Amino acid sequence: MKQIETLSENTHYSAVDLGDLNDLMDYSLIHPVNKKLVEGKVFLKDPTKATGTEISFNSLPPQSEQPYFHIHRKNEETYIIFKGSGYFQVDEDCFSIKEGSVIRVAPQGKRGICNSSDETMIYIVIQSKENSLEEHTTADGERLPVEPKWR
Repeated sequence: MKQIETLSENTHYSAVDLGDLNDLMDYSLIHPVNKKLVEGKVFLKDPTKATGTEISFNSLPPQSEQPYFHIHRKNEETYIIFKGSGYFQVDEDCFSIKEGSVIRVAPQGKRGICNSSDETMIYIVIQSKENSLEEHTTADGERLPVEPKWR
């Protein structure tokens, strides 16, 4: 089983490395709900010490599907497809997805994903509390005069 590598951390950040995304299937975990072994999935909340999001990297083998549909109580999810193609279903709506597709699902949306391609599908899921984003992007930012150390 592959382990997440810590690159660096300090008071204000945590940096980790998952390695080559083509090797995502080398990660495995015991699913916290159904207690079954899941391969090709890695959660990042704990390794990065995140307090506002849960991010997971996921993979689906060719010609396969997530074995269940699910909802959330409080959290919306955003799925970003990096590789592969297939279908995504929310409630009764089913639509094609491919590399570059981005899907946001409200907590109560019944969601499922299928990889109909001949390559491993790789995607990220970002989970956060619905309606919790008070400020975003430039509205929450402030530019600072810091000299980059990489120069």
